[in-house]
Amino acid sequence: MENELKKKYGLLTAIAMVVGIVIGSGVFFKAEAVLKATGGNMPLGIAAWAIVGLIMIICSYTFAIMATKYEKVNGVVDYAEAAVGNRYGYYVGWFMAIIYNPTLTSVLAWVSARFTCVLLGWDITGGSCMTIACFFLVGSYAMNALSPILAGKFQVSTTIIKLIPLMLMAIVGTIIGLVNGMTYSNFTRVIDASVGIGGGLFASVVAVAFAYEGWIIATAINSELKDAKKNLPRALIWGSLIVVFVYIFYYIGLAGAVSTEALMESGQAGAKMAFQNIFGSVGGSLLFVFVIISCLGTLNGLMVGCTRGMYSLAVRNKGPLPEIFRQVDKVTNMPTNSSIFGVLLAAIWLLYFYGANLTDSWFGPVVFDTSELPIITLYGAYIPIFIMLMKKERDLPPFKRFVMPILSIISCIFMVVAACLAHGMAVVYYLIVFAVIMLIGVYFNTADRQVEAADNKSLSM
Repeated sequence: MENELKKKYGLLTAIAMVVGIVIGSGVFFKAEAVLKATGGNMPLGIAAWAIVGLIMIICSYTFAIMATKYEKVNGVVDYAEAAVGNRYGYYVGWFMAIIYNPTLTSVLAWVSARFTCVLLGWDITGGSCMTIACFFLVGSYAMNALSPILAGKFQVSTTIIKLIPLMLMAIVGTIIGLVNGMTYSNFTRVIDASVGIGGGLFASVVAVAFAYEGWIIATAINSELKDAKKNLPRALIWGSLIVVFVYIFYYIGLAGAVSTEALMESGQAGAKMAFQNIFGSVGGSLLFVFVIISCLGTLNGLMVGCTRGMYSLAVRNKGPLPEIFRQVDKVTNMPTNSSIFGVLLAAIWLLYFYGANLTDSWFGPVVFDTSELPIITLYGAYIPIFIMLMKKERDLPPFKRFVMPILSIISCIFMVVAACLAHGMAVVYYLIVFAVIMLIGVYFNTADRQVEAADNKSLSM
């Protein structure tokens, strides 16, 4: 059929998409956070990268099983609908549109601005950084809204660029560190022994989750993948293994580039210091520009989801004003109204992120980290999907029907427990905000059902 998506992607392309989607800013943004959480315990930090990587592999494989069962399904909202039901799919979509996509997009705008300010030697929490963050946010929106083709080319280019600093640091940093003894020194000393292994591990795991986020998007290509029933699980597994390998060896490379103490004390400039120690002032600064481009590429990818959040609900005739948010511009083929609303939400969450995390709290005790807790919420939302997969798909072999979904559920529970232990009372304040937003979603869903029932009644008369 003319409108049917063609099977145009092979295994290598699918693996490249998984790697390109997942790798972004988190490995640069969270490496220092992991060290601080573990008290400078490098082996414990690597364990956190490995644990979350394994969780990503397990969960992505289970979603790949669903993808091979529903080849026309595209995205986590549709998987939620197929497995649990339309109402659950709506609430997952509401969460993605109002909380998940705009919070992560706003954080990525700040991360991109943060590294730009580090490169220029500016304050990362002052007005200059937030001005640049707003510029990046609006610029990414404009690129996606006015020229989706250009945005797509930018995404491909940044996927290639983002691997350069990671691989160079992983290889060169590790070699130099082994030669000069820096790696051995960093791996055999703990800076702050007062940090408990359990607490440090849980805090690290939650921080690392940000770096691995995005793998769920890769399942969206299943209907365009040749021999999807074999190649999608392979792509998710091999792509995930590559990401884990790159992340861990980049982390080891950092241990060979700069001492753990210096990396923890330098804070935001730690990555820049490491690159300059290995490649010199000019070479290190150039590679750090690649880091900024990598962050902007991730911001661009998240903006794609952010601009389509309300549209994904409206095309199902759900949520507020579906007749407005499902409109698509004839020239750009973009959901313009949904895009405007999406970038507005991202701006609101950026304002919250600044007021809650970068200055004296504007919101009293109601502060939480929007770069981590929404991600953990999504892991919690996966659990009913995995349960229903086991209940419904009776024709699957035991390994795919029970073993992998059960492992996925255990992984998701572990992530939720780790977040509660790591963030403490901040989880309670986050859940209050989450509950208010979801109740608003309940109101619109109830209103939609009432309108639908009235329409059906008028048609039957």
